[in-house]
Amino acid sequence: MAVKEPAPKRSPKGASEQADERRLVEAAQKDPGRFGELYELHFHLVYAFIARRVGDRDLAEDLTADVFHKALANLPRFEWRGAPFGAWLLRIAANAVADRLKRSNREIAGLEDPDELSAPGGNLSGAAYEETQQRARLFRLVEQLPADQRHVIAMRFAEEKSIRQIAQKLKRSEGAIKQLQFRALTKLRSQMEGAHA
Repeated sequence: MAVKEPAPKRSPKGASEQADERRLVEAAQKDPGRFGELYELHFHLVYAFIARRVGDRDLAEDLTADVFHKALANLPRFEWRGAPFGAWLLRIAANAVADRLKRSNREIAGLEDPDELSAPGGNLSGAAYEETQQRARLFRLVEQLPADQRHVIAMRFAEEKSIRQIAQKLKRSEGAIKQLQFRALTKLRSQMEGAHA
């Protein structure tokens, strides 16, 4: 992304959320035991960002853990500059993905140059940050689905299993699996569209 898009305008609620986030960061800098709150708040954002780039669930989980370890280790040096804390985490994530690529000496599908992911000053561009926020929201919504729907969605889209394979594994009919998938996708679509309204 060579073109820097303007940052999204913040609503008064956005300013309030940013102030809350800043308080959480400052609290965690004083007491590392409070870092868990930042982890909970940003886990899905970081995971979504990495998962999209590496295309491998286990690797995405490993890299996400690495990002939070590095963030905790470097938290005392973090300086608040007005950008969301999540943007700092995503910069660490971009570097972690690039480092893993260099170490493994193989291509990872969908990997982008970390320098292209960020705008000058080390912050993600508005479009890249917004896309990652949407993916994180989707992951959170999938986790809130009823267990049977969540399993079908995970197997169908994360594990890329066929309807027949899922039906066999869950010992249900293919029609039942299709219905669970339809209900889950309908609910997710409705919730995602509701967020944009």
